[in-house]
Amino acid sequence: MSPRVKRLEQICLTWFTILLALAIASCSGQDYGFLQPTPKDLCKCLPIEPDIADYRHLAKHVPIPNIAAQEVSVEMILTWSQDPVIPPDAPRTGRENEVFHIANAYLQNASVNALDCDVSMEVSHAADKSASRMIVETPVDSEYCAARQNLQAQLKQHGFVFDSQHGGELPRALPVDVVGMAFEDFEHDRGHVATLWELHPAIVTLH
Repeated sequence: MSPRVKRLEQICLTWFTILLALAIASCSGQDYGFLQPTPKDLCKCLPIEPDIADYRHLAKHVPIPNIAAQEVSVEMILTWSQDPVIPPDAPRTGRENEVFHIANAYLQNASVNALDCDVSMEVSHAADKSASRMIVETPVDSEYCAARQNLQAQLKQHGFVFDSQHGGELPRALPVDVVGMAFEDFEHDRGHVATLWELHPAIVTLH
């Protein structure tokens, strides 16, 4: 067997193993943290899916521009009109190029999306667990490393373990400050999440 053929077999076996693990995890409802070499280090998370498979990847993975942020609330964002269809490679347009600040929101859920390694959170206007929510996400990009580590440390102070293997619904909502760019995503079909609009990229800080 030639080295080239052997190498191709190794690559195929690796991808088969990953796909099998994803299928098992999907069927069992488990996360993909076990695939991470250093799950506790949020800055070294390895995305499972390639960038090309990520919806509007180039539009999401950008730095937050140094411009004045507009003050909004979760309640206001829930009223924004939504587009019925957005192409998967659509660039940012209109409101998506603006920066927004939510001074008072409540963090209800926090987890690491194993597919793209972004930190995905659900926030609401009120602490009530039944309150309508929106999603805010902090990308895996290196410029957001400190923000991810800071959130992890702050949640730890509240007794909530958060890394690539741990996360989910918080026992009680925690007050947070959010700053980020508006982004219209696809339908996630996630419980109390009531809009396609997100702040993504975004930085979340506990009060």
